[in-house]
Amino acid sequence: MSGHSTYEPKTGFERWLDTRLPIIRFANDTIVTFPTPKNLNYWWTFGGVLAMMLGVQIVTGIILAMHYVPHVDYAFNSVERIMRDVNYGWLIRYTHANGASMFFLAVYIHMFRNLYYGSYKAPREVLWILGCVIYLLMVMTGFFGYVLPWGQMSFHGAVVITNLLGAFPVVGNAITTWLWGGFAVDDPTLNRFFSLHYLLPFVIAGVVGLHIWALHVPGNNNPTGVNVKSETDTVPFHPYYTVKDGFAMSLFLIMYAVFVFYMPNVLGDAINYVPANPLQTPQHIVPEWYLLPFYAILRALPNKLMGVLAMFGAIATLFVLPWLDTSKVRSMRYRPTARLYYFIFIFACLVLGLCGAHAPDDMVIPRVSGLQLLDSNINSYTWLSRIGALYYFAYFWVITPLLGLTETPLPVPESISSPVLSHPASAPAGATASPEKRG
Repeated sequence: MSGHSTYEPKTGFERWLDTRLPIIRFANDTIVTFPTPKNLNYWWTFGGVLAMMLGVQIVTGIILAMHYVPHVDYAFNSVERIMRDVNYGWLIRYTHANGASMFFLAVYIHMFRNLYYGSYKAPREVLWILGCVIYLLMVMTGFFGYVLPWGQMSFHGAVVITNLLGAFPVVGNAITTWLWGGFAVDDPTLNRFFSLHYLLPFVIAGVVGLHIWALHVPGNNNPTGVNVKSETDTVPFHPYYTVKDGFAMSLFLIMYAVFVFYMPNVLGDAINYVPANPLQTPQHIVPEWYLLPFYAILRALPNKLMGVLAMFGAIATLFVLPWLDTSKVRSMRYRPTARLYYFIFIFACLVLGLCGAHAPDDMVIPRVSGLQLLDSNINSYTWLSRIGALYYFAYFWVITPLLGLTETPLPVPESISSPVLSHPASAPAGATASPEKRG
């Protein structure tokens, strides 16, 4: 918890500004002296990585918007002109395109870390919900941006995804027509998507501000999941975590640069370098890699409306997770059974991503002659998608609530300092205790 401000203005100008706009005090209390648990590991550095990537995406996006033409007759060529004729346009575009993938990679690591260490539990429910809002806005922004190059995959991806809204009874067709700006994906659609793609990153930045604010009320969670009990459990954010975050961000930037300079198109689809043609549909339409698990859930169900509801429900489930988890112990360090189901959940998400990347009929096992149990060929990717989707929802709605009621966790430390300072010569008495009711 942030506590009272310890900032003392040192100059006349600082005192004058502090009585009118205490921005220096805010920066000091937020970045410099903020008490942070002293046992945070490198999984906690991805918050800083995400802030950095948001800044990169906003800056490169503004530059690209200066040269992009949101018109169906010129959009594709304007992207090619950026690549060939604008000074360092290729660098700006590759930085932006691969930055989206790096942004989602970091946010997935950030979310899985929160799931493992129970950072969504009380008193951090609002913090988690704001993070889910940020993720939903990122998904929308990523989809709108994917359409802008106006290649084959961009155009037909927009047709497929926007048509899904028509599955909703009564209002579906009206919403689709409004989103298109007409009766098909055309120039008004591209203009709408460009406007929203430009606007939403600034909305994300605003929600990130709320997210940081919500973080500074209860303070950081930590690998033990135990609440901070005294000043000995914390250290100032600067220099301990500014240096640690800076080092992690540097390593992340190196990986990011490898994609930008050596394999800038590996995460995209080559067919998107073909201009959009409404009369020629690609054999297999797929979204970007970071949306593939949800795409697999969509296709897992034969009914279109049920598939759409399942896809949106997969994201909506995250919003209610703090109330689905009934365990009083936060960290899975002390929940071995929950840890096993958690790693199966990660595997299920990877399987869903694999299934989403392949056409449903890519891997078909023929019906065994003489067996009457099967009426037709087995579509393996479809069934894998169904199994993965079933486990996805079962993990949140069945396994997580039941584990909190039936699991016997390991002993939980009394304080953060106990495991940090637990050495044979200096281990304090009562370093561990039976699982307390950790809220």
